[in-house]
Amino acid sequence: YESGEATQYISRRAALRKLQLSLNDFRRLCILKGVYPREPKHRRRAQKGSSEIKVLYHTKDIRFLLHEQIVWTLRDYKIFAKKSNRDRAIRDFRNLKRRLALFPEIKLDHIVKERYPTFIDALKDLDDCLTLLFLFSTFPSLHLIPREQSNLCRRLTVEFLHYVIASKSLRKVFISIKGYYFQAEIKGQKVTWIVPHYYPFKPQSRQEVDFKVMSIFVEFYTIMLGFTNFRLFHGLNLAYPPQFPTSLLQDSEDTLKDESSFVSDRIAALNFELLRTDKVQEDEEELDIDMELLEQDGDSKRIIKMKQETQEVARLRSLFKGLKFFINREVPREPLVIIIRSFGGKVSWDSSIFPGSTFDESDETITHQIVDRPSLGTQYISRDYIQPQWLFDCVNRRQLLPTNKYFMGETLPPHLSPFVDSKRDTYIPPEEKALHDPSLIETHGKTGKGRCCTQITYFNYLYFVEQSDDESEDEAAQEEEETVDQELLDAQLQAAYQAETAEYKKYGGPDGVNEDEEDRDDDAYEDEEEEDDEEEEEEELDDRSKEKQKMTVQSGKVHKVNKRQVHKAEVDEHRLQARMVKPRHRNLFRKLIREKQTKEKEEWLLRKKRRTFEANEKEARKTAKREARKEAAAAAAKASKLGK
Repeated sequence: YESGEATQYISRRAALRKLQLSLNDFRRLCILKGVYPREPKHRRRAQKGSSEIKVLYHTKDIRFLLHEQIVWTLRDYKIFAKKSNRDRAIRDFRNLKRRLALFPEIKLDHIVKERYPTFIDALKDLDDCLTLLFLFSTFPSLHLIPREQSNLCRRLTVEFLHYVIASKSLRKVFISIKGYYFQAEIKGQKVTWIVPHYYPFKPQSRQEVDFKVMSIFVEFYTIMLGFTNFRLFHGLNLAYPPQFPTSLLQDSEDTLKDESSFVSDRIAALNFELLRTDKVQEDEEELDIDMELLEQDGDSKRIIKMKQETQEVARLRSLFKGLKFFINREVPREPLVIIIRSFGGKVSWDSSIFPGSTFDESDETITHQIVDRPSLGTQYISRDYIQPQWLFDCVNRRQLLPTNKYFMGETLPPHLSPFVDSKRDTYIPPEEKALHDPSLIETHGKTGKGRCCTQITYFNYLYFVEQSDDESEDEAAQEEEETVDQELLDAQLQAAYQAETAEYKKYGGPDGVNEDEEDRDDDAYEDEEEEDDEEEEEEELDDRSKEKQKMTVQSGKVHKVNKRQVHKAEVDEHRLQARMVKPRHRNLFRKLIREKQTKEKEEWLLRKKRRTFEANEKEARKTAKREARKEAAAAAAKASKLGK
């Protein structure tokens, strides 16, 4: 074992001995430097003949860690802990105070530059960073999560959201059980993150989550996001760090008294314009330049597609421009404020409950009021009262949708995810198919309370059916006329032939000689000609009868599929494929088959769930109709009694 995989891998225990670090310090160093365990191709060879399972690393990664200056800082931590404990033991508080002032600090700036040589590399790795920092920004002060760390996460995430709002780079949004999914396009890179739902924090007795490891990741990601925000803000000519009002993002007794005040303070910071360094608003310059460059190129399919995408993004950036929204107090405000302000809209809420509002509910210029309750006491005619899902669906469809399906108290349409592939092989809901197939889109008919019907589509269907029926009737009538004319012609030819043969038998041939007086050779010759003529006529009649039989409509036969035979054929085919696979590829083949079976099972379960849902919905409609009829009959009976 002096060459090959045995020298390429090293166990974790050997790495600890080589670096002279404890397990916790080694784990922290690996997280900060981005060094992770590796899975060898042949584990027994990599472990030098040992059969037990070990955590292995690349030898070159451990050699790379030997020259890291953080290793010396971690060793200084160990020395500091020993000396400070000694000072406490002998009660030398003067020396202890001096040591605490010289506490060694880890600097991670050089690691960020080392792991991300270019700015695009940092943007590509921003998904996990944002998701973790948004999570930690909602945490209270815990044993392993100091208050300063959660405050820093809160400030950095608010700064990033301000950049998304100022650059109007938001593209997709989605509501799920985990939280709110957001996707922004920054410098040509798609960045996706999750903002968790707001729930009061409940400390768990069981230590299922290692907050210490997560806190190490947060320690690195805060430095990384700080560099990224600095670069993004200066790219838009915005002052960094952004200047917020003095009453916001300040940890005072009012903001730290409960979690609702803490969250309200963070949301209020999103409803303020940032200070610019150039004092000039540049909204559409970048898009105009891109369009000019595209117009100079040819008319290829790729260029046309890019033009269409650019035009759609230009419309999306100003989707809510000129609209004013008022959010009721029962609606979660943070995701809605991000969405509305990212697309040019203005938003506010009740100033008596939450800080940061810009206009009151009585403002007559409000176009939409977002509510999440079945009814409202005071309503204004000049605005639409909609549910929050309308905003998410408008962004995903990239257009302002009709509000009748999203009115207050209405049953909402399905909320479809924009992050799935529309051309996937798995189960696709019928509502998603209707979005991509124009023939399946429902048109708005009865606009009373958000109902919709397919009157236009149904009438178009009837028109095409009637038109096809008329064409089929004309074709059938034409065929009948042709068959009648053909039968008349055949009858006339048959009558003429019979008259000619009768006259010939009676008066003889054209030379006046009777048939009995002719020579035998002539009789034989004529008999042969008559037989040939009869055979030709019979062949023509057979051909006509066959053509008529082909043209006649025959009743179809029901073909029943034998499921057992089909299943048996699939099993035989699978066995044949498995025999053809090479031995070294059998594990991969099994994995592919397993994934295929899992997808088929998921599709079957989704279809079953859909059928159950539709059956329950149909039964509920029938029950509602029955109850309505009973109520109508009871009202009619009551009215008749009163009339008598």
